[in-house]
Amino acid sequence: MKSILPLFIMIDAMGWEILRHDPFGKDFAPTRKRLESVFGYSSTCVPSILSGRWPFEHRNWCYFVYDPRRSPFASLRWLRWLPTAVTSRRIFRRYLTKFVKVQLGFRGYFDLYNIPFRFIPLFDFTEKKSPLQPGGMNRGPNIFDFLTERGIPYFVTDPTRSEDQNRLNLIEAIETEKIDFAFQYWAGLDGLLHGVGNQSPEIPERLRFYERWIEGVLATAKAHYREVHLYVFSDHGMANCDVLLDLKAKIDALPVRMEKDYAVVYDSTMARFWFFNDHARQLVAETLQKVPEGRIISDEELRRYNAFFEDRYFGELIFLVKEGVLIVPSHMGERPIRAMHGYHPTDPQSYAALCTNQPAIPEDVTHIPHLCRLMEKTALQARERNAIR
Repeated sequence: MKSILPLFIMIDAMGWEILRHDPFGKDFAPTRKRLESVFGYSSTCVPSILSGRWPFEHRNWCYFVYDPRRSPFASLRWLRWLPTAVTSRRIFRRYLTKFVKVQLGFRGYFDLYNIPFRFIPLFDFTEKKSPLQPGGMNRGPNIFDFLTERGIPYFVTDPTRSEDQNRLNLIEAIETEKIDFAFQYWAGLDGLLHGVGNQSPEIPERLRFYERWIEGVLATAKAHYREVHLYVFSDHGMANCDVLLDLKAKIDALPVRMEKDYAVVYDSTMARFWFFNDHARQLVAETLQKVPEGRIISDEELRRYNAFFEDRYFGELIFLVKEGVLIVPSHMGERPIRAMHGYHPTDPQSYAALCTNQPAIPEDVTHIPHLCRLMEKTALQARERNAIR
């Protein structure tokens, strides 16, 4: 039997507002705390957690960026001639995404989403590597680099496998007593929330489901390790979408054109613009200033939330909607969904949560990038104590 196992379990989108009214983990992880997330989507949150750094430092922010010189998608432009009834179907995009990912050798999360094939050669995709592997960040190291460099054996979720298979793989790794650190990532709650919203009775049902899973993993861990330091946490919350905003229609009505005068990515809660002339910049900015459902985020505010990029790589102008507003149609999808994240980090539903079986959470752990400190500290502690058996 080994001395200690640090066990970190991330439940995607288990936000503080969901958790604080639910008895989740009261028996096995009674100590809980609200954490501020980062400005961005899971594409930002997960790398921030795994690296302990901010978006402007690791440069894993939004997926699609205007970068025609580096775009790997030129071969897809002919698909513009296919009927929209075909190319806009989710099943078509899903299978094409799988094919393109293999062809391009991408190892991280990848989805073509709803980017029009007419314009897709204008864009690059920023997550070509997996943040769940050593060397997986766009810039700098992550926790798996830290563990590898120090010779600390670990378990990490394989995103190509199901949640259940990853759970079974974790249990198997624990039973071997060969690991000194474990990171498990369950993403199913995020998908459920997108579909049913944060008030659905299906949400507490899913939390009870995860509780049973965690209790089973803990039972195995306690049979092989004298101490299990458990941390269950999230990357962000999820807000119900009660207002739909067709921002694209407002911009398309202007006497400037995509590709000729500007480029834009319409995310679900943000619109990110690059301009090719001052006329387009002025017209778009004036139009956005009249949209009551959102606002242009200033450089000062982007700096305050550590998401300002000096080279404007992720956009020259960032328009963010209010919590509860969904940009639809967008380049993420043509149809409404029930709930979304990616709002301002201080909006109520944006906050993440941390639960643990430890008696206290350090006072300086207040934002999700700080979780990396806990991972590093407990991993070093486990290496030292497990070396003495």
